[in-house]
Amino acid sequence: MRETHGGRSAGGAAKKIQIDVQYLAAVNEFETAVRHLRKQRFGKAKEIFEKLASSPVREVAARSAVHLRFCDHKLGSPKAAAKSAEDCYSLGVFEMNAGRYEQAIESLSKADKMAPNREHIRYALAAAHAALGNAAVAIEHLKAAISFRPQNRAQARLDPEFKTLAEDPRFRQLTNPS
Repeated sequence: MRETHGGRSAGGAAKKIQIDVQYLAAVNEFETAVRHLRKQRFGKAKEIFEKLASSPVREVAARSAVHLRFCDHKLGSPKAAAKSAEDCYSLGVFEMNAGRYEQAIESLSKADKMAPNREHIRYALAAAHAALGNAAVAIEHLKAAISFRPQNRAQARLDPEFKTLAEDPRFRQLTNPS
């Protein structure tokens, strides 16, 4: 008879611990790679992200793949060219998170050209333009994002990138529930 702990078999508990350890190890490696990235050590970050891109921890693998493309871009690798709208979108979001809004707009605009009228791309474009103070352009993109997904109305009220538009009557009219 198998020994159980709290209704779980000892084998099941061991497997869960193994998965948790694997997850924590992947997250720790990811954080190390991000630290290298912040210090602009793109080669070292790339090595770690390459390894993590094939990790069995799906979230870490997906995020690592995005960061890997960014490293390739910074290192001038021919692989760096975005192959899809989602690649451009991911790079744009990465740039936004780094506070590089002009580069973000460049990548997000490319994504919008490749896959027009996707709500998440238009929302990100709105946020990037708002962060730079381009109110009219931000509002046009936000209007489109809200038309595709009305939940973006509430999200925009909470999103820090839109704080610069908080007093703009066009923004208030667009984001306040009717």
